[in-house]
Amino acid sequence: MRNVAELPLHGGHVPPWLAERMKKLSSLVLRLLVDEYGTKGLLERLSDPVWFQALNNVIGMDWDSSGSTTVTTGIIKEVLWREEIGVKAAGGKGKRSRKTPEELREIAKLYDLDAKDYIRTSKLVAKIDSVALQSGYKLYHHVFFVDEEGNWAVLQQGMNEVKKVARRYHWFEPDNFTVEPHKAISGFREELALNTVSKESLEYQKTLVDIVLDGSNSIERELKSIKVLSLGYRPLVYYKPRDINEKTLLRRYESLGRLELNRKALEFAREVGVSNYEEFLLIKGLGPSTLRALSLVLELVYDVHPSWKDPVTHRIDPFKFSYAVGGKDRVPFPVERKTYDELISFLERLVEKNPKERVLVRNVTRLTRDWKFPEKDKIPTP
Repeated sequence: MRNVAELPLHGGHVPPWLAERMKKLSSLVLRLLVDEYGTKGLLERLSDPVWFQALNNVIGMDWDSSGSTTVTTGIIKEVLWREEIGVKAAGGKGKRSRKTPEELREIAKLYDLDAKDYIRTSKLVAKIDSVALQSGYKLYHHVFFVDEEGNWAVLQQGMNEVKKVARRYHWFEPDNFTVEPHKAISGFREELALNTVSKESLEYQKTLVDIVLDGSNSIERELKSIKVLSLGYRPLVYYKPRDINEKTLLRRYESLGRLELNRKALEFAREVGVSNYEEFLLIKGLGPSTLRALSLVLELVYDVHPSWKDPVTHRIDPFKFSYAVGGKDRVPFPVERKTYDELISFLERLVEKNPKERVLVRNVTRLTRDWKFPEKDKIPTP
């Protein structure tokens, strides 16, 4: 069963007294999780939007806020660097995301790994969710998790500045970066999304690389012709491979932003001889406007098109976990400090005990698994 989770933009901040408790509780949960499932098991859960949102709710963050990503990952990152449980994190929100390569080098040195591969992966993942997949969301948050065995996961988030809603992209070691690579995407489904990493876009990917290798001059001419055709002008000799309205197609692309070719990037791609779509995406200077322009030419001139289906994953909304200690913004009720401290104390004792004694917790979870929260409590946070 699946569902959609919207993450609207919220203001405000986490008060210091709550932030400290969030760090303590997160530390205990992550320790118990690694003890139970190992570091790879932790990464798998971080890449699951349901589990991640449940953790966010358990520690007292808003159940429906875009801040549930930035605050929760920030807390997790701090805990992972403070604790020695075999996992570290790089990156963060805004300017912090630019430090990802530097921090990945530090992690690689710590775990005796090759930083180059992780830095390349970090850049590629960001390029895919900002260029190869376009649905009106601008990336502003990128966190890269690596464990001591070399496994990795990524959480990044984009914001639709018009609608003031966010979507979260979850990654966990895909077999193929350019064919449906996401573990999941949590957010609001858009009617149209330029999706060039769909399995339906394989012919598109190959053709795009081929025309780029042929040179940018012809692409530029075709783009200018399309813009003229969309205004109603027709040359004496004109052929198009299928029945399509140029103006309608152009508007579809322009709804996502401008159409501008970066000649420098395209010429460099031709000079180095990119051999596949993954290499092409990593070309410096290749941005969303250039890919939109290329895609428009492919659709109208070459009759090769990408997918326009938004790959948002519909997942279960774990709102019931907000009942653990309450919510920062009083939904479903104000955070109760006494209850929060009792929970931390209980888990601290649990961490110290023999793992066999944790059977009690598993029995408790069976009692609450089928519990349904009152729907009237599920209201948007202020």
